[in-house]
Amino acid sequence: MGKAQGFFNRHQQQNVWAMTGLIIFAELSRLTNLGQAYSLLMVLVAIMGGVPLVLRAVSALTYRVISIELLVAVAIVGALIIGEYNEAAIVVWLFNLGDVLEALTLKKTRAAVKSLTDMAPQTATVLADVNDATGEVTDIDFVDAGDLVLVKAGDRVPVDGVVKRGHGLVNEASLTGEARPLPKAVDQTVSAGTILADGTLVVEASRVGEDTTFGQIIELVEEAQDSKSKAQRVIDRFAKYYTPLIMLIALVVGLATKDVALAITVLVLGCPGALVIGVPVSTVAGIGRAAKLGVLTKGSASLSALSKVDTLVFDKTGTVTKGLPAVVSDWWATGVSERDHQLLVSVETVANHPLAKAVLKYEAVAPLPVDESKVLAGQGMVAQVAGATVLVGNAKLLATHQVNLTAVATTASAWQEAGRSLVYFAVDGQLRGLLGISDPLKDEAQATFTKLRALGYQNLIMLSGDNQTTAERVGKEVGMTQVVGNLMPAEKVEKIKELQAAGHRVAFLGDGVNDSPALATAEVGIAMGNGTDVALEVSDVVLLHSDLAKLPVALTIAKRMVANMNQNIAIAILTVALLFGGLFAGYVHMASGMLIHELSILIVIINGMRLLKIQQS
Repeated sequence: MGKAQGFFNRHQQQNVWAMTGLIIFAELSRLTNLGQAYSLLMVLVAIMGGVPLVLRAVSALTYRVISIELLVAVAIVGALIIGEYNEAAIVVWLFNLGDVLEALTLKKTRAAVKSLTDMAPQTATVLADVNDATGEVTDIDFVDAGDLVLVKAGDRVPVDGVVKRGHGLVNEASLTGEARPLPKAVDQTVSAGTILADGTLVVEASRVGEDTTFGQIIELVEEAQDSKSKAQRVIDRFAKYYTPLIMLIALVVGLATKDVALAITVLVLGCPGALVIGVPVSTVAGIGRAAKLGVLTKGSASLSALSKVDTLVFDKTGTVTKGLPAVVSDWWATGVSERDHQLLVSVETVANHPLAKAVLKYEAVAPLPVDESKVLAGQGMVAQVAGATVLVGNAKLLATHQVNLTAVATTASAWQEAGRSLVYFAVDGQLRGLLGISDPLKDEAQATFTKLRALGYQNLIMLSGDNQTTAERVGKEVGMTQVVGNLMPAEKVEKIKELQAAGHRVAFLGDGVNDSPALATAEVGIAMGNGTDVALEVSDVVLLHSDLAKLPVALTIAKRMVANMNQNIAIAILTVALLFGGLFAGYVHMASGMLIHELSILIVIINGMRLLKIQQS
């Protein structure tokens, strides 16, 4: 039976075309008064279309599932028994035609993901060394992390990696939706699936194949499209009991009216095809379109939850700001020498802190060997360098070591008012310098928050580990309704719980690493992930390349997907109700009812496909 079912599945379109031709010949034979040929041709059509339906119904029964096909199969057999050959043929033809059209349109809704899959590179030119100019073309499955690959103008980048030689312009539309090429040079990262529009690059692979950002995107989206929303699970349970109910109603109608044809028509018109297909087509189209626009989701349930959110909570660093602090102002004590700068750089070289990176980028001197170092949580670092005791950190660190800060008190106050983070520097108990560091807003931040307010989101909250003054400065620039600073990760969780206790549905946006508890606590966790492993694991939604501008896109798609899903459910239920009303009123019959039924399936599919037209505004 499995082989026969597989044969009919593979040749379903050809079977429908053959059935269509036979129906046309049958109608022509009736016009030429060849009534016997008409009946034979209709019986043949019913058999051609009915056999695969019966096979599918029996296959489902072996798994104790009473399927929709069982309704139609019983109805067709009954129509043939009572001599309604034309009704049986038309019904089975319409049902099979609906299946074909449904498959074709669903294939269209999955095109967003297929286009991503087609972009995945299949080969790479592997080089022997960084100066190799030719290399060897290798299947992508045989490329390992650490290999050097050559990328020429017009090629797709085959791996995630770091540029080791060359420069060029890379189109990252496949990952971000942004078609404007970005310049790439030595030590900058590139991602698989992007296109080198101009130039030549030698890239050292860091991740290959399914481990690349692009590979993870495809896997995540495919899993999401195969997932089921709460509405879909309810409908699946509904269909499980609905089919036996319709069969029971048909039996009762047949016994009560003694009208077998009417009972069989109840079976045919009771098929909830539009209800069964309406929700999946909405979710598949919505998730696929979101992926094309740079928004990854772990399933339709995540988008459904996102559509209900009324409060958006943001981390600051790396979410609203660029996460790349830079020194924007400095103060140096009288008599500061190059050696003092070397001492500062020496300590920051062994530090593991974003502000340290900003200082190292600012200073252009060579470090000295560090003999001993100690990190004081929440204060900074104490180190022994070239016989000197060096302090680098905040005011609390220097005050603890009795360093006089009077000389910079006014300057420090003014810089803090401007929202800058302060790094104090002292040598052997004497203040030698003060640096003001600022983390600028993301380029798209202000426009994004304007769009969020236009979409109706007025409860915009920032929870930051930075000091209150700095956090408030950033919050004021983008128009936050509330800003809370000086928070540890656990305290952010408590704030989210307070909002939830007040009846709010919360989405939290963070970097997916230190904010993972908050991401997990909120109804929806949205990671500014840049496609990282951690972000994909801990969040419900990922905004590729940490692009804040994708947030309004995600919210729009979520709302429109849920609305589309509800529209399809309403269309399906209304269709069944109208069909039964028309049947018992005498206006609808088996063939005409089946035509309306199949049209309703097409309507919900076309309605779902409208989600593929959503644009990033």
